[in-house]
Amino acid sequence: MVLTLSTTSAFLRGCMENLFLSMHHISKQYAGVRALDNVDFTIREGEIHCLVGTNGSGKSTLVKIISGVIKPSPSSEIEIYGKKVSRLTSAEAKKHGIEVIYQDLSLFPNLTVQENISLSGLFSGKKKTVSWKQCHETALTAMGKIGIALPLDCLVSELSMADQQLVAICRALTRDIHLLIMDEPTTALTTKEIEALLNVVVDLKSKGIATLFISHKLNEIMEVAERVSVIRDGKMIGCFSSSELDDKKIEFYMTGENISYCPYHIKPDRSQIPLLEMKKVSRRNSFKDIDFRLYRGEIVGITGLLGSGRTELALSLFGLNPFEEGEILIDGKMVTIDSVQKALAQHIAYVPENRLAEGVILDQSIGKNIVITVLDRMMDSLHLLAPQKMRETINHWVNELHIKIPSEDSSVKTLSGGNQQRVVIAKWIATDPRIFILDNPTVGIDIAAKASIHSVIKSLAVKGLGIIIISDEIPEVLYNCNRVLVMNRGRIIKEFDSASTTEDDIQSFIASRVV
Repeated sequence: MVLTLSTTSAFLRGCMENLFLSMHHISKQYAGVRALDNVDFTIREGEIHCLVGTNGSGKSTLVKIISGVIKPSPSSEIEIYGKKVSRLTSAEAKKHGIEVIYQDLSLFPNLTVQENISLSGLFSGKKKTVSWKQCHETALTAMGKIGIALPLDCLVSELSMADQQLVAICRALTRDIHLLIMDEPTTALTTKEIEALLNVVVDLKSKGIATLFISHKLNEIMEVAERVSVIRDGKMIGCFSSSELDDKKIEFYMTGENISYCPYHIKPDRSQIPLLEMKKVSRRNSFKDIDFRLYRGEIVGITGLLGSGRTELALSLFGLNPFEEGEILIDGKMVTIDSVQKALAQHIAYVPENRLAEGVILDQSIGKNIVITVLDRMMDSLHLLAPQKMRETINHWVNELHIKIPSEDSSVKTLSGGNQQRVVIAKWIATDPRIFILDNPTVGIDIAAKASIHSVIKSLAVKGLGIIIISDEIPEVLYNCNRVLVMNRGRIIKEFDSASTTEDDIQSFIASRVV
């Protein structure tokens, strides 16, 4: 799109009208590192605005400043509805109607859906008792806004990631909001749930509520955004009308380079005995009659809607969700895998979908997270942990996977999402696996980090590992796998050859099975 002087002026005038939030010269420094450098940023009343950038670009820092979690440098200026805010704390941000849904959701797993959604109302005012009827009505009203029905008395810990995400969204919608910030809200949602969420965003706009939408899924950005702000290395690259942008332009602005996708075309030798074979493997209420072969050096993708049985199948192979019927063969020999220990004995490794809750120990050091799976190999002759052996192992995998760390003693929570995921991959590669299962390995990770992790996965396959990638993202399985299997209601219902298939082929097939 080429903007004329008149259209540019009109666009800029529109940007200045009905401003809810105006930020100028926003800077923030941590231990000599400039997280934000003189950033200007605005959001209009009722606007759908997307903020994009790679991990570590400064997005999270900007969101924390907007929500009052951290303070910017003294030279920074913040205005809400044209009035200068001298000190924006978390409490003040909430008073101004600013709410944030973070990636970790911040839910209480030991409370019910109803209690989590209506939590703010439980502690408002000087109430000494809880009105469960009011809690019930509040939860129902919030769910009605996005057209969902969750079991109100169910503990949040018993919900899927997708349903937990919906609980967090509903909780935010119970408050009087002017700006809702959604940080990767669709990460664990199905296509239908994403559509429902986007409808909510549009509905919020009609009520004058602004939405700041942060996502690595560019197709979502282009579907809902009026403006897109791109941040890179702490600097604001620009604020663009969505009509000016396409996927390639956004990728270039985010990374400063053109990202190319190299399909995985290395053909495994299928004349050999399969590395892994499953025959009529079933587990009640999870999956049924799974027939599957995986060869050395092969990458197989599994996709389908959430609830199709993909993750349950992966957990079964890793001994966490043992199958009840059928046979599993490794190198042609029947094996029993009914525990993690037996899976590890068969050299099977599993990278879970939720890396923050299940993949890493956030408060522990990077080094400890890497060697935790192989501590038995870190012993000296006295059966004590050998510091030198641990350091050598840590340094090897940090260098091998190009993990960017300040120090091996820094906690994992200080790393970007991409580097956290490399730590998870490193700790499992350290076990010398032959079969490597990765469940949504790049969820919530930016474009550049995704490309790097995909490169690591392909290099492992070249070395002879058999790899299974489970993913919601069709491009991820299509461009990184030899074959793509589609699961639906616990069964494998279709196999696609990646070399002769398009994204539309797979997407259309999945959509045709939705009822």
